[in-house]
Amino acid sequence: MAKFKKKKSQPTEGDDSKKESSKETSDIPETESETTTPKVPSSEPTINEAERNEKDRKLNKLFWMRVALAFIAGTAATFIFEDIEGEERRWTSIAFMIILFFGTIIVAKSMKMQLPRSDRKKLVTQGIGSYVFLYLFSWILTYTLVHAGSISSGIPSLIS
Repeated sequence: MAKFKKKKSQPTEGDDSKKESSKETSDIPETESETTTPKVPSSEPTINEAERNEKDRKLNKLFWMRVALAFIAGTAATFIFEDIEGEERRWTSIAFMIILFFGTIIVAKSMKMQLPRSDRKKLVTQGIGSYVFLYLFSWILTYTLVHAGSISSGIPSLIS
């Protein structure tokens, strides 16, 4: 909100434009004077450097655990769901990916990270994008490499 300063000097009698402007400024209420508000202690406890490093170390561990699990699970999905045909294979593999992700959330909660209330969602969101895309990438890559020889597309096989 804009602050208006009151004129300190009175307008001269000969100048009508200044009289009108002084009437306009007198109709505008004075803004509140700037006062310093006392600092209210936040409900969040202060985190010292050692606790912050421990929290970051555990979040990094969670991230890399999810990355490794995504690569291993995506590769394993190619072989686990080999007997399932068609659309069911795709949806079963995606359900497998989601179930494993919920498993990593349970593991993350068992790590007993002391996170502030505003960072509680990091247990779920830490590395979720990397997890999903690496799972899908490794699943598609291994499926392509395993079934490259069985498809007669005119392209030479990578695995003979």
